[in-house]
Amino acid sequence: MRANRLVSLVLLLRQRGRLSAPTLARELEVSTRTVLRDMEALSAAGVPVYAERGRYGGFALLPGFQTQLTGLNHDEALALLVAGSRRGAQVFGLGSALASAMLKVVDALPESHRDTAAGVAERLLIDPETDLLSRRSVAEEVPDTMVAEVRRAVLAGHKLRIRYAAAGQAPKWRTVDPIGLVTVRDQGYLLATRSGADRTYRLSRVSAAEELPEPAQRADRVDLDRAWQERSVQFRTGGDQVTVMVRVDPARREDLVGTALAVRTEEVDADGRLRLEVTFQDERHAEWALWQLATNAEALAPQWLRTSLRNRAAATATCYAASS
Repeated sequence: MRANRLVSLVLLLRQRGRLSAPTLARELEVSTRTVLRDMEALSAAGVPVYAERGRYGGFALLPGFQTQLTGLNHDEALALLVAGSRRGAQVFGLGSALASAMLKVVDALPESHRDTAAGVAERLLIDPETDLLSRRSVAEEVPDTMVAEVRRAVLAGHKLRIRYAAAGQAPKWRTVDPIGLVTVRDQGYLLATRSGADRTYRLSRVSAAEELPEPAQRADRVDLDRAWQERSVQFRTGGDQVTVMVRVDPARREDLVGTALAVRTEEVDADGRLRLEVTFQDERHAEWALWQLATNAEALAPQWLRTSLRNRAAATATCYAASS
């Protein structure tokens, strides 16, 4: 941990010039006394760091102390910085490592690409926390220590013991053979097999994990994208799913499709409205999705859904009826 902090300290001085001990302490989230000790260690190791006293003093490096990452063109440097701004690292417990790595990348870039690095944060915004309708996208909280254990087992090819709480069930310990990790819309998933059967575990539902010494029973190579697609198909075709026939305003098509599991058929009616056959996870999901669209969509079948929506609308009308 201290070695990483010393590297980060040097890189901060390289990129930002002279910095005071309190400023460095805030950046590194340590005490000022720790910064002073680290400076002594750097000096003893031969790093050309020196202190300037006075009101505007601080620590600085002698000019010319640098390394360069050669061979990168402008777009390659930009691609590295954009990739490094994605939030997947947070889901997999690599947020601090990513920050440190990107600091090193920026420091090692050729001088001609430094302006690109400095401007990325100002000119490119990747995956903001809210969309244009101010709907907030909240990443699931996953403890770094737990996901680090999962990550180690995945990369080492070892069996993994996890304490997992399936939806609506109490947590249970289970031993799995990990295949890979996937992040989708700030949600992390572990793809694994258990007793030879495919399993997909949501990381936010794993409360504890333990890497085991036994090798996992899995193929040497995996097409993770294909594996995820296959799991997605299994998810969409399992459980208590319901199929609904809907007429929807074309302007609200994406709102409907975005909440459905799948679209089976689609055609245009004579009045321009779209007629879709869509699948939802269960009855509650179907009722919720159609209710959001109000009069912009009409459930044609099944009858129980039409009745449920009508009863809900009647109850809402009663609630808001003018008082006598």
